[in-house]
Amino acid sequence: MTAIKIIFYSFGPSMRGGQGVKAGRVVLFAVLLAGLVLFPFPHAASADPSPAELRKLTKEAARLNELYRGQIQSLEELRIQARRALDNSDDLQAGLARARADVSAIAQTAYIAGPLSGAQLFSLDVEPYKALGNAANMLHMADERTSKVKQIETLIANARKAKLAANDKINKMRREIKVLQGKRREMERLLAKYGFQQPGGAEGLTQRMISVRAAVMQNFPMPYGVGCLRPGDPGEHGKGRACDFMITGGGRMAAGADADRGDALAEWLIQNGSRLGVMYIIWKQRYYDIRSGGGWDPMSDRGGVTANHYDHVHVSVF
Repeated sequence: MTAIKIIFYSFGPSMRGGQGVKAGRVVLFAVLLAGLVLFPFPHAASADPSPAELRKLTKEAARLNELYRGQIQSLEELRIQARRALDNSDDLQAGLARARADVSAIAQTAYIAGPLSGAQLFSLDVEPYKALGNAANMLHMADERTSKVKQIETLIANARKAKLAANDKINKMRREIKVLQGKRREMERLLAKYGFQQPGGAEGLTQRMISVRAAVMQNFPMPYGVGCLRPGDPGEHGKGRACDFMITGGGRMAAGADADRGDALAEWLIQNGSRLGVMYIIWKQRYYDIRSGGGWDPMSDRGGVTANHYDHVHVSVF
């Protein structure tokens, strides 16, 4: 820790009583400001998370998505989490830089003004109101500097946590890619089992998706409709291999009988997925992807009822 040099000012015999106390307080403010100017800012020890590494992993995830014929939900979820953690870390670092610049400006102001002694403040050559104004300004700068230093201490702690969180998400994505790469032969056998279908016909859907949609509608009433092909969509909807089975009118959280029907549909798709060729399901901000081991896994908040799949069950097929 940087040492703080404290300078004591001496006062003549005339500095007695209340005037002497006031002078002592002013000197204390001066010492406090000097100490804060010298206050050392600790540096976060965590390595900065790498945007370049995240871009590299995103490209590797895209190659796996292509190999496994569709977006792998575990990788997409980790990519979103890593991106958000990285953005949060960047925002905190920017806030830290701004706060440090503010402190430097205050320190520069104090340096230019120079130290104020009791003799200067209360000499016969200084008007009383000016002396009090100088003391008030010094107190204000000291308080402002103290506040900024506390703000910086909080920002440093938060920035360190954000870096650790971003690095953790990037590392998890790297490990997940490695796991999925190790399952390549298993995935190839799974894909060979279902074969590869191209979309066709007026609807632009694969025959497998048409069959799954027909089976669902045979077993579950769909009063709010079904949405499938989306021309130009980069995912399965654009390839004719996905449908959204609407559980509400759209944009409204499923509840009561509607929510029960959605739960029943999702469970039926899991139980019959192997026979029908279901690749993954999304429902209630969760995904079930058989390529990454199956089981429900949570999704990050995507920003709304529809984006979080609370009003429809999404189904993608091989």
